[in-house]
Amino acid sequence: MDAHERPVDGHPEDAVADGRPETENQRFDRNWGELLQELRVTQTGTQILTGFLLTLAFQPRFAELDDYQRTLYLVLVAVAVLATILALAPVGLHRALFRHQVKGRIVRVTDQLLRVTLVAVALVLTGTASLMADVVLGRAAGLVAGAVALVIIALLWLALPLSARRAARRLPESPTR
Repeated sequence: MDAHERPVDGHPEDAVADGRPETENQRFDRNWGELLQELRVTQTGTQILTGFLLTLAFQPRFAELDDYQRTLYLVLVAVAVLATILALAPVGLHRALFRHQVKGRIVRVTDQLLRVTLVAVALVLTGTASLMADVVLGRAAGLVAGAVALVIIALLWLALPLSARRAARRLPESPTR
C-alpha cells in the first residue's frame, strides 16, 4: 500500500487536520468534489457576467459613452473574459491529467486557479458597478459605487472568511468537527 492509499486513522500523527479517517486519495477526492461545487457557481457567474458585458456594445446608447467609460468597458470585458477562461481552466487540466494518478496536483492547481478567478471576478464586479453608476448617475457616483462594491467584496470574501477561520481555530478539538 503506497502513501496515497494508507489510511490516516490509525495513528495521531497521520490524522487529517479535521479528524476525518480517510486516505490521502480520499481527501483529494473530497477536496476535488468541493472545488467542483465552487467552480460550478463561479463558472456560471463569470459566463453570465461576461455575456452581459459583451451585449452592451450593441446597445444604442453605447455610442454616447465618453472615452473613460469606453476604456473602462473594454478593460472590464478583457478581465471578464480572463475570469471566464480561468474558471474553465480546471476542466482542461482535469482532461489532460485524467487517469494519470495526480489528483493532488489537480486539486492544488485548481485551488490556485479558483483564487485568481475570484480576484478577477472581484475586479469585474467592482468595475461593472462603477461603470453602471457612472453612466446613469455620473462620474462621482460611479467612483463611489465601485469603491462600495470593492469594500463589500473585501468584507465578505476576505474579512469574513478570515474571521470565521480564526473562530474555528479557537474551538476545542472535537472528532465531529
